[in-house]
Amino acid sequence: MKIAIGCDHGALELKHAVVAHLEEKGYQVMDFGTQTADSCDYPDFATAAARAVADGTCDRGIVMCTTGIGVSITANKVKGIRCALLADTLSAELTRLHNDTNMMALGAAVVGPMLALRIVDVWLETQFSGGERHQRRVDKMMALENEI
Repeated sequence: MKIAIGCDHGALELKHAVVAHLEEKGYQVMDFGTQTADSCDYPDFATAAARAVADGTCDRGIVMCTTGIGVSITANKVKGIRCALLADTLSAELTRLHNDTNMMALGAAVVGPMLALRIVDVWLETQFSGGERHQRRVDKMMALENEI
């Protein structure tokens, strides 16, 4: 599985921990930056990661900033993306089971590295349930992208 990663300066250390963890587990990682601690604009990196997921270059994506809010909003602006802001493992599991999310967001100031890695593992290891009611709801969500 190929994972798109993007972060701003506020989550650079967390991104390094997540990338190392993913690579240890055998995932391919495509890093869309940032690469420095210099102040930068999170939409640049979240958009690049989200586009890679939306166009099929990557299977899933993880975006990070200080709170996770800005990157999650940004990722969800890209057509085809369902990005959940996560701070606990139960939400990580249920957003995959019920919402078939293809991206997740983390806030570096909200979750520490140990919890973040556990959330990532649960999210990546959980498959969409495929249940009729959940698919119907996902279809309704995604249909909103085609409205004016």
